[in-house]
Amino acid sequence: MKQAFSIFAILLMCNGAVAQQTRTEVTKPTTPADDAKPNSPSVPDVYAIEGQFDRIIVLRFKYQADLLAGLEAMVKERKIRNAVILSGIGSVTGYHVHDISNRTFPSKNMFVKDTTAPASIVSMNGYVIDGRVHAHLTMANADNAFGGHLEPGTTVFTYAMMTLGIFKDGIDLSRIDDKTYR
Repeated sequence: MKQAFSIFAILLMCNGAVAQQTRTEVTKPTTPADDAKPNSPSVPDVYAIEGQFDRIIVLRFKYQADLLAGLEAMVKERKIRNAVILSGIGSVTGYHVHDISNRTFPSKNMFVKDTTAPASIVSMNGYVIDGRVHAHLTMANADNAFGGHLEPGTTVFTYAMMTLGIFKDGIDLSRIDDKTYR
């Protein structure tokens, strides 16, 4: 009986060791002045940027590829300056994302990483802004859907596909994700 209890206790500890999700909150201040400034009447509540696609490309990622590293490599290799991530699907063996975790400035991000949690990629979207990737994804498993801003360490399982619409030259997306432009 004592041996059975010891084995049970070891199994419980091993089960806890399998759960690999980590959460880390990081404050993302700009400057105290930028974080405290009010909205400017010279910045409209919403504005439009018009452009046309020069081309559309489909990327395919193989088993064990890092989704963000692969996307960044293709952006650099293909000399993509500004683009829209139109869609993405696939599956992952683990993920790393971050989400906003507060409602006041300075903003805080909650980084969630689980290298042992398989999931399906239900959707991807985002932008390439002056060659910088700003990608979001939604994933799902048997219990729930979740997602956030794509971070390094999101590893492809079966495959992943992503479609990018690359803008013609002349479009300026430089302020589109600038939290101080308000």
